[in-house]
Amino acid sequence: MSLSAASETPLWDPARHADRRPRLLARNGITRAVRQWFGARAFEEVETAALQVSPGNEAHLHAFATDALTPDGAARTLYLHTSPEFACKKLLAAGETAIFSLGKVWRNRERGPLHHPEFTLLEWYRAGAPYTQLMQDCADLVALAAETAGTRQFAWRGVTADPFAPPERVTVAEAFARHAKVDLMRSIAPNGETDRNMLAEEAVRTGLRVAEDDSWADIFSKLIVTHVEPKLGIGRATVLCEYPVAEAALARPCPHDPRVAERFELYACGVELANAFGELTDAVEQRRRFVLEMDEKARVYGERYPLDEDLLKALEQMPPASGAALGFDRLALLATGARHIEEVLWLPVPR
Repeated sequence: MSLSAASETPLWDPARHADRRPRLLARNGITRAVRQWFGARAFEEVETAALQVSPGNEAHLHAFATDALTPDGAARTLYLHTSPEFACKKLLAAGETAIFSLGKVWRNRERGPLHHPEFTLLEWYRAGAPYTQLMQDCADLVALAAETAGTRQFAWRGVTADPFAPPERVTVAEAFARHAKVDLMRSIAPNGETDRNMLAEEAVRTGLRVAEDDSWADIFSKLIVTHVEPKLGIGRATVLCEYPVAEAALARPCPHDPRVAERFELYACGVELANAFGELTDAVEQRRRFVLEMDEKARVYGERYPLDEDLLKALEQMPPASGAALGFDRLALLATGARHIEEVLWLPVPR
């Protein structure tokens, strides 16, 4: 069936469903394999509430809000969670040591070949483990998905990656130097503070347009999206690690350099698959970072989300841990050779 014809045919049409069904069954197989993988490693699967007091406190993350009514009709604003992260950290504080969640999350203002407003997120946490352990976890899960789907190669928009090859590991600073010819660390002070004008000069030199009201974070985002991300995960997966502290609000600083944090992202074929942290457990510092993020959200979008005070209390007794979030639909897309994320969703959100 041609793409134009398919777009006019409902997904429940038997012929169109028959075209989609092999990928959907492959997705189910990957789901079972992932659960077995975690079960074999003594992880407990947890299922947390989708409605939360705070959907997350990242400036450019957008949530769906709803009114929760009490029996007497009083209203309270709650949000569909954008990640089970806050709830999982509370469970770590409660004493859990190895947990995973495989379930739906919601993010507003997102729809496209790699984005969907409702999607499946795989998150897992290891108490007492270094964040480098999660790099190996990610490599194992990528290979597991490919093996389960019966593919030897990931492909996306003309580039390929071997899902069984060990991922390359490159720092953000190295990636900026290699792919953008930008000295990123020159714009970051020893205490982690950033120099917007210095990075703007570097960005303009690469041919990017920088607006007067662009912050350091805005310029960083433009550089990484334009020059860096398309070059990652080519031939094999890439672990992009040691993000600047200013771009890692939930991660602890690296012991060897306080300008950068224990955060990495996993890429394959230029597609971001996972985001992981050595988790920040300093409640005072976490509050400070959340407030800064919400100040930026208010500046850019004119709104802010509440802080989860219960989370901040839990951080005070949460053990050292590392956690990762992997976009399960994107992994299924690459493993099955799909061209759009909705090809691996049984029934997407109606347009």
